[in-house]
Amino acid sequence: MKNLLAAVCLILTGCLGYQVGPVKPGVLRDVHLVAVPTFENKTLLPRIEVLVTDSVIKQLQQDGTYKIAEKNNADAVLKAEITEINRTPARSVRGNVLATTEFNLTMHVKYQLETRSGTLLMPSGEVVGTTSFFVGTDVTTDERQALPLAAEELATHLVTQLSEGW
Repeated sequence: MKNLLAAVCLILTGCLGYQVGPVKPGVLRDVHLVAVPTFENKTLLPRIEVLVTDSVIKQLQQDGTYKIAEKNNADAVLKAEITEINRTPARSVRGNVLATTEFNLTMHVKYQLETRSGTLLMPSGEVVGTTSFFVGTDVTTDERQALPLAAEELATHLVTQLSEGW
């Protein structure tokens, strides 16, 4: 019986430092509500800002570390701009190196988290979302269908940086 009690005590002492639930970075411990205004679009691709902003909001809601709020009620405001979207060839048609069958799509966003008054809460950051897509008859349509996948990956990276600090 003594051995069992000693084993239980040893096991439980190893669990004292762990915490269940969200573990925010120290500088954001007082932030509970985040406002996410529509991102700024610095690319030539029209109407992409709403897609990326919505992806980030959905990811924040899914993560659960912060709640979405209006700017008037928020503890912090996430400001971001879509800086570039690149499409690069990944595979060529066998026998014709000028024809591409698959592209890689990369999306870059710069962001900063600040208080309502404009004070930075943490250093500015940049996140990247990538995906690949195969080319059918219309490259533009195929690229447009791949954009939500890149935006979703980008949103995952951004929310991870905000909620976990890395």
